[in-house]
Amino acid sequence: MISEKMQKALNDQINAELFSSYLYLSMAAYFEAENWTGFAGWMKKQSREEYEHAMKFFHYLTEVGSRVTLEALEKPKTSWTSPLEAYEEAHKHELYITKRINDLVTLAQAEKDYATNNFLQWFIDEQVEEVASVDQIVNKFKLVGDNKVALYMLDKELGSRASS
Repeated sequence: MISEKMQKALNDQINAELFSSYLYLSMAAYFEAENWTGFAGWMKKQSREEYEHAMKFFHYLTEVGSRVTLEALEKPKTSWTSPLEAYEEAHKHELYITKRINDLVTLAQAEKDYATNNFLQWFIDEQVEEVASVDQIVNKFKLVGDNKVALYMLDKELGSRASS
């Protein structure tokens, strides 16, 4: 039902989403080791969301009769100099994923693959939310600077996301 080119691109996106999950899990491990349990909880939830995104692509490919092909994942970075640096990297990564999604839409349109184009619209909206969310957190880190009390409160605030 979909072209080989589209199938390959969607399979590549599955791996990109799985790497996103892996990267955020690595960030969670870093935060756990640094006793930032709220930041860790936020990253664990983000990791689960990215895995769910990969599974959306997985299910879509099988639903349209295409084959899912998984590749090896790159080892993610394991430490950062500060919580701000980790969240800045998360923001940069979300911008990268947004570009990939946009490129998939461009390909689907070029291939006149209306079903895949429609499927991808959810991801377009999701990436707007993801980028905005991490951008807001980065701005909060910049606002509080090295103030330990403010960092503690931000850790608590972001930790509350894990239970929602």
